[in-house]
Amino acid sequence: MRRLPLTVFSLIFFAFLYLPLAVIVGYSFNANPVNMLVWEGFTLDWYRGLFGLDRSFDPQSRTVYVESTPQMLAALRNSLIVAVSTTCIATVLGTTAALALNRYRFRGKALWSGGLMVPMMMPDIVLGIGLLIFFTSAGMRLSLLTIIIGQCTFLTSYVFIVVQARLAGLDPALEEASADLGASDWVTFRKVTLPQLAPGLLGGALLAFIISMDDLVITYFISGSGSQTLPIYIFGMIRRGVKPEINALATLIILASVLIAGLGLWLRARGDRK
Repeated sequence: MRRLPLTVFSLIFFAFLYLPLAVIVGYSFNANPVNMLVWEGFTLDWYRGLFGLDRSFDPQSRTVYVESTPQMLAALRNSLIVAVSTTCIATVLGTTAALALNRYRFRGKALWSGGLMVPMMMPDIVLGIGLLIFFTSAGMRLSLLTIIIGQCTFLTSYVFIVVQARLAGLDPALEEASADLGASDWVTFRKVTLPQLAPGLLGGALLAFIISMDDLVITYFISGSGSQTLPIYIFGMIRRGVKPEINALATLIILASVLIAGLGLWLRARGDRK
């Protein structure tokens, strides 16, 4: 009986988190092309339409949905390009900054550490307007490049915090022992420091990738024509009503996120055991 309130609260909490995702997955198989809230039957048409495997829809009811598929896939491709690019750049910048601030002492160290956290704490709309003014003043055309640069300004902060937390738990005696045995700085970093940092690097990279794929406000200000990402595309579609392909695409993204998160947890647990 003592555990009953906690059990009920836990069930309500997880239902609040995951029921919306379950609704999206369920309605992605609804055959009703007009009113997704009315169940008409099970179908895989929306998934086949996403991949261009089935174009034989009724022209009076479903052609309008299939016509939007190329634009949706182009937006997804832009999101993946931006996410992969920003993840790689932010991981390198955040890791090197964390190593420098953790291993060296120099004037203004606290100021640099605080400055790296400011973009993460700044409101998205303020950062988006600031980046838009900066790119416009610099004469840069808004494109995927400006999105990548803009997202790196705050994603580096997330990677920095994750890697810095991992560095705080490392034993410096291991690196000292490696140096005493005659290893160079590079060999020590590659064979001692980097393997211990791997879980933090993986966690920071996955966090940066997920945030990049999900970002709407900042990307909205610094994206130009032809550089529309998936969140911006979905945001524009909401004004006209959510279409069935959105549910199918969201379900695939949920599945990919679960697989990536599971892989990251497995690799992290494996690294900790080693």
